[in-house]
Amino acid sequence: MTQTVLLALDTSTEFCSVALLSIGSGTAPQLWVRHEQTGAVSSTRLLPAIRELFDEAGLKLADCDAIAFGSGPGSFTGLRTATGVAQGLAFGLNLPVVPVSTLLACAESARLRDPSATRVLAALDARMDEVYWADYAWDDAQGEWRTVQAASLDAPERVVLPEVPFTLVGNAAAAFGARLPAVAAARVVDGEALPHAGALVHAALRALRAGRTVPADQAAPEYIRNKVAQTTVERVAEKAEKAAKAAKAADEAAQIANSGAQNAPHGEHRQ
Repeated sequence: MTQTVLLALDTSTEFCSVALLSIGSGTAPQLWVRHEQTGAVSSTRLLPAIRELFDEAGLKLADCDAIAFGSGPGSFTGLRTATGVAQGLAFGLNLPVVPVSTLLACAESARLRDPSATRVLAALDARMDEVYWADYAWDDAQGEWRTVQAASLDAPERVVLPEVPFTLVGNAAAAFGARLPAVAAARVVDGEALPHAGALVHAALRALRAGRTVPADQAAPEYIRNKVAQTTVERVAEKAEKAAKAAKAADEAAQIANSGAQNAPHGEHRQ
């Protein structure tokens, strides 16, 4: 029996979000999730959460077919954390990496919650009085999202609205209210559809099957903002941080792969 095991990570927000999906031919998918509000310390929680999920599932990291991560936009520090850990784990096991936009993960979350959400405007608070946003349309024939407007960064008043009925997702509605015209124009506002590894892993599974993966050393965050790490000191610090996290993640990958799992498989089942 063919089994696909996919690990997904997201630390683009104040949540540390990890999901492990196992799906085999003729069997119901099994999904294990950790989604915890950790604030600025998600980097210290991410690897322990991964280990917990594999133990709970009765699987080993070596069982994975790929590592997916929320590539952004989002918190600069959080994006670097998820990227570095995904790279380290994938490099240690020679696995492909599946970058997934955090905005697309919001759209996927909305569709999983409400199958009628087939045109989605995803908008996240980017701080600095700006909004990260993207426009997606679900293609039933392809069974995949089509990007109408790629991820952009604008003042809330400048977000372009779809010309057809749409669902507004993300936290920008709560952050900006009437300043975001999409709030009044949307058929539905779903402020609970946020970056979440449980939704991200479903989008990543389709990407994996379609071959939309990258080698570990080519995985990169999608910052959107042009000005990142402006000074030489900041660039050097970021490079050192990335190297240290990748090395630590690779070491953890070896430990998890060699440790084995003790618990019997159980978890949340979703169709």
